[in-house]
Amino acid sequence: MQYESIKKSLGEFITKSPFLRKTLYLLLDLLLLRSWHVNRFLRKTGSHLSCNAYVLDAGSGFGQYSWRMSRLYKGWKIKAVDINSEQVKDCNEFFKRTGLSERVTFEKNDLTFLHETDNYDFIITVDVMEHIKEDELVFRNFCRALKRNGILLISTPSDKGGSDVHNDKDTSFIDEHVRDGYGNEEITGKLKAAGFNKVSVNYTYGKAGSLSWVLSMKYPVEMINKSYLFFIILPFYYLFAFPVCFFLNIIDLNFKNKTGTGLLVIAEK
Repeated sequence: MQYESIKKSLGEFITKSPFLRKTLYLLLDLLLLRSWHVNRFLRKTGSHLSCNAYVLDAGSGFGQYSWRMSRLYKGWKIKAVDINSEQVKDCNEFFKRTGLSERVTFEKNDLTFLHETDNYDFIITVDVMEHIKEDELVFRNFCRALKRNGILLISTPSDKGGSDVHNDKDTSFIDEHVRDGYGNEEITGKLKAAGFNKVSVNYTYGKAGSLSWVLSMKYPVEMINKSYLFFIILPFYYLFAFPVCFFLNIIDLNFKNKTGTGLLVIAEK
């Protein structure tokens, strides 16, 4: 399933005004379960970091999490990097227009070529590692770039049905993924080999969360891949789907999942 083309079309639409981009950020925070888990971590753990923390948003996309962090912690300085030059340009323009460009900057960069040392207090990377083949190299780059006691947060699919792959016959729901998901022991081992001292892995998208993903993401993306005319229908679809997804997200967030199709990983240097 082609996903990047949909993101590009959406990006071309939202960049027309700051209001549309802020609306998109709000909708993503409300609808996407991964945003619920990431934002809870930011609220709880972020408050324990320095009030002047230097942060790397690694694979920033539309800039959703840079926006959230800049609103939560006024003293944080955030550097956001992405391989997509158009998104970098659009984000820089948006953050400049909203008066945040002194604290939040976007640069084009490939994480396999991240060569900074002891520079960041916190690195966040959401739905990125499943797109990078040289993941062990990137983990080493992250560890080197963090200061001592720095924290890395990763949100990524698991090998328990992530990318909608449940058996050997299934193929990834997103064509751009280079791996379907990580196992607990696999990602823990790779992060410790990269130099991290402590790694915590938690499952997200349990039974309730996985159903929410099907309703909020899988079905809409499948419809749009058939025809962009479905963009017109989406608001009416979500009018009925959103309350159900909201309830399912609450369950996933507040009950510990024994297994799930997503992982939230916290690694400390």
